[in-house]
Amino acid sequence: MRKQGKSIKRTGIIWLLLLLFILMKLENQKIISGLTDRMNILSGYIKSQGEEGFTTKNMIHSYMPVVGYVDSHYVDTRYLADPSYEYEEQVEYVTLDETTGVEEAQMINAETQSQSETQSQSETQSETQSQSVQQTVSESQTASIPAMPQVMKMQKSELLDFNTLLNNFYTVTSITELKEDKFDLGAALEQDMTIQGDNSSPQILIFHTHSQEGFVDSVEGDNSTGIVGVGARLAEILSSKYGYNVIHDTSVYDYVDGVLDRSKAYTYAEQGIQQILEQYPTVEVVLDIHRDGVAENIHLVTDVNGKPTAKMMFFNGISYTKVNGEIDYLYNPYIQDNLAMSLQMYLLGKSYYPDVMRKIYIHGYRYCLHFRPKSMLIEVGAQNNTLEEELNAMEPLAEMLDRLFRGEKGYE
Repeated sequence: MRKQGKSIKRTGIIWLLLLLFILMKLENQKIISGLTDRMNILSGYIKSQGEEGFTTKNMIHSYMPVVGYVDSHYVDTRYLADPSYEYEEQVEYVTLDETTGVEEAQMINAETQSQSETQSQSETQSETQSQSVQQTVSESQTASIPAMPQVMKMQKSELLDFNTLLNNFYTVTSITELKEDKFDLGAALEQDMTIQGDNSSPQILIFHTHSQEGFVDSVEGDNSTGIVGVGARLAEILSSKYGYNVIHDTSVYDYVDGVLDRSKAYTYAEQGIQQILEQYPTVEVVLDIHRDGVAENIHLVTDVNGKPTAKMMFFNGISYTKVNGEIDYLYNPYIQDNLAMSLQMYLLGKSYYPDVMRKIYIHGYRYCLHFRPKSMLIEVGAQNNTLEEELNAMEPLAEMLDRLFRGEKGYE
């Protein structure tokens, strides 16, 4: 009798398993497939079924165009920023690279929103004072949003007095002088600084005349921890966040044949930059990124949104000294344009990040500011800043550049 009971139980289990198997084949395949698809969506890809069967589509949380790099004057266009990319702020959401599968993502978003709304309604109903609850939620949401910089733009009328502007905004080295008849202040304030071309071709060139400049924690022999790494960060932000087509020249111009020679670096850099611009004539902006050299007891740092950030200075060479007058062999047809660009950038910086800005510095020579009207030499921090402080400074710098290139003025 016991053996017969065991046989009946085994037979029943076998029939039950067979029935479950048939049901799964006939009906539950859709349910399991749906759960699988849902897991695929959350894990980073989606599989959908169309007329031609199943297809897999990539999903991305963020997209960063590759920045163009120059190695010893050579540029490969494969590494230029993707001009078709449209930047979206990096928040917690998914974006499909194809239209198919959008419905699945929308379903997830709708369900998440519905759950959130249900939870919110339940919490609100459990409170005795609805108005108090709403105020608390509002305060909580406000606290989670990063503080925006306080914008304090000057009035244009305040900027038209040349001597006042010179005394407050500029540091002029003793070997030269900036005269009112050599600098058309009104024209400089009004000059159009927008980028004219689109990002289907290179627009901005970043390079370093003094590529060996480092910081207090730079690693010897690793240029990515020095000023070249800072330039790479600026190129990355301008490309990925603001959509510009950027070339970053990492060539070494100040360390030749094993010898550090910064006196000849500008001559070597001119040759390299000229070659790049001949290959990519669409470049409209040329930026030479440096760090300053200061006394060891000076630390050029401030706080921007809770981050230690190196201060910066815009540097102009005007090819003029008190002793020699105009320096013909350092001719620069774009001196007025260079001065206009640094002034407008300075005003934007003082409007949004006043503590980051140092006075504009005027020197008597040319440097590498004569290739394009929109050329700048930018000193970011100094030798005793940290790499972190330097990299953090690229965020406000990139923002100021973008505002300038979109036509914004730093005055009202």
